[in-house]
Amino acid sequence: MSTNPNSPNRAYPLEKTRNIGIAAHIDAGKTTLTERILFYTGSIHRMGEVHEGTTVTDWMEQERERGITITSAATTCFWLQIEQPEIVKLYPGQKMRVNIIDTPGHVDFTAEVERSLRVLDGAIAVFDAVAGVQPQSETVWRQATKYNVPRIAFINKMDRVGADFNAAIDSMRKKLAANAWPVLIPIGAEDYLKGQLDVVNNKAVIYADHDQHGSTYTITDVPAELQGVVDTAYANLVEQIANLDDEIGALFLEEKPVTPAQLKAGIRRQTIANKFCPVVGGSAFKNKGVQYLVDTVIDYLPSPLDIPPADGIDPDTLAPMAVATDDAGKFCSLAFKLWSDPFVGKLVFFRVYSGKLSKGDTVYNPRTNKRERISRIIQIQADKREDVDTVYSGDIAAIVGIKNITTGDTLCDEDHAILLEPPSFPDPVISMSIEPKTKQDQEKMSVALSRLAEEDPTFRVFTNEDTGQTIIAGMGELHLEIIRDRLLREFKVEANSGKPQIAYRETITVAAKGDGKLVKQSGGRGQYGHVVVNVQPNERGKGLTIENKVVGGTIPKDYIPACKKGIEEAVLNGVVGGYPVIDINVDIIDGSYHEVDSNEMAFKMAAIFAVKDGMKKAKPIMLEPIMRVENSTPEEFQGDIMGDLNRRRGRISQIEHKAGLSIVTAEVPLAEMFGYSTAIRSLSKGRSSYSMEPSHFEQVPEQVKAAVLDQKAKQ
Repeated sequence: MSTNPNSPNRAYPLEKTRNIGIAAHIDAGKTTLTERILFYTGSIHRMGEVHEGTTVTDWMEQERERGITITSAATTCFWLQIEQPEIVKLYPGQKMRVNIIDTPGHVDFTAEVERSLRVLDGAIAVFDAVAGVQPQSETVWRQATKYNVPRIAFINKMDRVGADFNAAIDSMRKKLAANAWPVLIPIGAEDYLKGQLDVVNNKAVIYADHDQHGSTYTITDVPAELQGVVDTAYANLVEQIANLDDEIGALFLEEKPVTPAQLKAGIRRQTIANKFCPVVGGSAFKNKGVQYLVDTVIDYLPSPLDIPPADGIDPDTLAPMAVATDDAGKFCSLAFKLWSDPFVGKLVFFRVYSGKLSKGDTVYNPRTNKRERISRIIQIQADKREDVDTVYSGDIAAIVGIKNITTGDTLCDEDHAILLEPPSFPDPVISMSIEPKTKQDQEKMSVALSRLAEEDPTFRVFTNEDTGQTIIAGMGELHLEIIRDRLLREFKVEANSGKPQIAYRETITVAAKGDGKLVKQSGGRGQYGHVVVNVQPNERGKGLTIENKVVGGTIPKDYIPACKKGIEEAVLNGVVGGYPVIDINVDIIDGSYHEVDSNEMAFKMAAIFAVKDGMKKAKPIMLEPIMRVENSTPEEFQGDIMGDLNRRRGRISQIEHKAGLSIVTAEVPLAEMFGYSTAIRSLSKGRSSYSMEPSHFEQVPEQVKAAVLDQKAKQ
């Protein structure tokens, strides 16, 4: 690696670059916060509002109509840390470049969050000051932990009735096990939100009442009645950082004073190490506290140089490789998102980890072994698409018109091939049949569905072999509804859809032996294969495992791969209702062969028969997806909501009371959740809200199983 990782031609050095994401539960205020950041950084000159459908990052028609984020949007802005003598900043007077990805909060679009976090260096986790940690906040936090993404927390909506900053931090510590401590404490709450207390600098930031845009504020001494709050918070900060950081720890032990600059540097080190989470309070909607949140991003979140090198493997030898951030290195990037843009065509968003890429260069895809010439590179700044000639390490940009690529592909230099670890995605839990209204739509529909499946790794399209129907599968009702909506609007395809179907599974409960034989003699060359297997339950989540335990050559080695293929095929359709079989271990233990008549096909078929035979004896059961549902409702409707969950075969696991709301958490079978949003609206006069996410699979009760199988037989 060169001593200076920056190319002399880049406008913003790596240490002045931040790649951050904004992630949270539905309605915590991510898009509003992104809009405010773009406004204060000068990228846009009028703040848009989600409820008016005028925000920059929610640009799809469906997003603007529903007021939700569906697809993550990447945008770039620039921030100057203003020099203020009374406040210590780590990068005063330096203009920084901040790449932001605004991600969806709805669980149906969890893939967007997953792939964004995979390529980001840091994140702002947004929490609602009234609700605290909500189910999707937990999911997002887990995803960030999985990819080791350092984060700061923004407790938003401090202007709402019932807002409680300390309770929100408390819920972060309890539910997320986060080492979260405030660095900017809101002054007042609800209608009396006035500004923030800067704990590190022992100052107050007061926003002017006459400026609705929140651009005018003054820095003052801490009001006398709040000095105790700041002193306690400062002592806590120093103590927490001293426990983690050697430099601050040494000062603490020697009882030397810790200066604001030293404390900030310590907080930065521990935040980047993922051992600490600074917390900021404010209100994006009321324009209070956003500028200092951006300062916190600059001060505490990592630049591309502060994160460990990206891990990858050599495509040929599978040996581990690491990619350090360096403009002079060999080009290496990860394609994390595909998108069909109405203006420029197919876009491939990518994050550059090393080297640089210019128009006219050729990139290599180790997965397909294909090369492609890059004709156009664009970067998105707010709502403008800007053509650029070259992108450098640490940059996020988009290539126009590249073919043969899927989400998670590595694009690199052919002389230095590497495969970076792609993001991982959950399996779909719900499916429905779809058919075009007219013959002319048939061709258009298959093209449109394959384009949408390319863009979205959690959306699958396949044909049911029994019925010949086209089946689409996704993460939830809303997910499939948006897909159908996009078919009509973007691809002009009119389609009818069937009732949503649940992704049932099967498994076995006891061990059993299975025997399978294929013997065909019809003159001339025959078919002979004989396989004996042991099937037994695997631990939950382990999937299918196969072991070859044949001794003495009763099945020749050459036929073992064919047996394994047969086993893999056999578990695609179980013996109860023909659903895929999960969490099963199959040992190939014995068999026999014929010198002349045995072949691979015969052994593959024999293995299928053996597994089916074993599964029938192994007390097979049907499994259904169980969802974790959290319902927030005014206390007066709690009884009705709980009664409704019980009717839906739900098991209530927790009830919390917060600011006049009852928060009911339950585990409910997905099959019972259709039409739930309409039902709770009428039960609570429209005042309840809920969120759900996939939890696990559980056995289907006998009477429900009979109804499901009966329904399947009629289809």
